[in-house]
Amino acid sequence: MRTWRHRGCLAGALLLAALPLQADGVVSVKRITMDLAAEIADAAVKACRDKGYQVSAVVVDRNGNTQLAMRDTLASRFTLQIAEEKANLVIMAGIPSGQFRASRQDIRPELNHIDGIVVMEGGLPIQAAGTNIAAIGVSGAPGGDIDAACAVRGIEAVQDRLDFIQ
Repeated sequence: MRTWRHRGCLAGALLLAALPLQADGVVSVKRITMDLAAEIADAAVKACRDKGYQVSAVVVDRNGNTQLAMRDTLASRFTLQIAEEKANLVIMAGIPSGQFRASRQDIRPELNHIDGIVVMEGGLPIQAAGTNIAAIGVSGAPGGDIDAACAVRGIEAVQDRLDFIQ
């Protein structure tokens, strides 16, 4: 009997400890900074440039708002829109755009009619402490696989810092 009363008190104390967070109606979230977004986008664009491709890279925050857009000198203006829409798909799906594209062929045509997203390879999540904090989309290389590889290089440029975010 004493054990159950002890457990009941412990459960009650834990419930009371959690109430102020709920009562305040406040949620803490991790967000990417403009500076970190700029480093990722810059490294992605330069990775594609090193391969001979002029691309755009767009980093969107966890809500799909553009944090940073970068277009290489000779990249078409349309690459900015496509890169942003690839990143937005990642925010919507929570997984790389190429992975989503491969797994959802059944609804891909319908999804391509939603404003703000495009179902194409080249978008990747940016994670810190196991949480998607943003996404990057790259567009302009002759193939989404190359766009994705450049996006990977962008994230790898700051991965050591992302690994230590708590």
